[in-house]
Amino acid sequence: MSLKHHFELLATYNQWMNSKIYEAAGQLSETELAKDRSAFFGSILGTLNHILVGDTVWLKRFATHPSCEGSLQEVTNLPNPTSLSQIVFDDIGSLSEHRAWLDRQIVSWIAELTEGDLDFVLSYHNTKGIPSNKRYSSLVLHFFNHQTHHRGQVSALLSQAGADVGVTDLLALIPEDPSLATVHRAP
Repeated sequence: MSLKHHFELLATYNQWMNSKIYEAAGQLSETELAKDRSAFFGSILGTLNHILVGDTVWLKRFATHPSCEGSLQEVTNLPNPTSLSQIVFDDIGSLSEHRAWLDRQIVSWIAELTEGDLDFVLSYHNTKGIPSNKRYSSLVLHFFNHQTHHRGQVSALLSQAGADVGVTDLLALIPEDPSLATVHRAP
């Protein structure tokens, strides 16, 4: 499987998992969602907003890639986040609607990338203004890993609040490989 196909799988996983997370979060009251649970971003709502902010920051950086200006144009029109802990939406309905829209943008962006695009070196400044030059593919991997990391936190917070997310494994989206059907399987 090519690197691009791995990223397509991760984009699909991201969209699927966010749908499950937001469905579970929708079972809770606004009070439960905003309750400080001593997580890094405080609450379920705070952590979900952080993922959205992080995604927005990275997608705006990714949009500076010469072949991505069109595919991420709508994202570049979003306001720049003011901090990594910014509450962009304080209600789950608006946050969920924007999340679903952003996930569609991510899936479309990844679908338009080529293997050659992934070799590009992206020059950007982090949120503290420190310049960096890193391989695009490594940054895309970080982007998806960051989402997974914080969704894991949200999943635990939701579980503590009594909401079940269900299956969260990427394995659920990986198709069987028929060419490996004759491979010996461990008992």
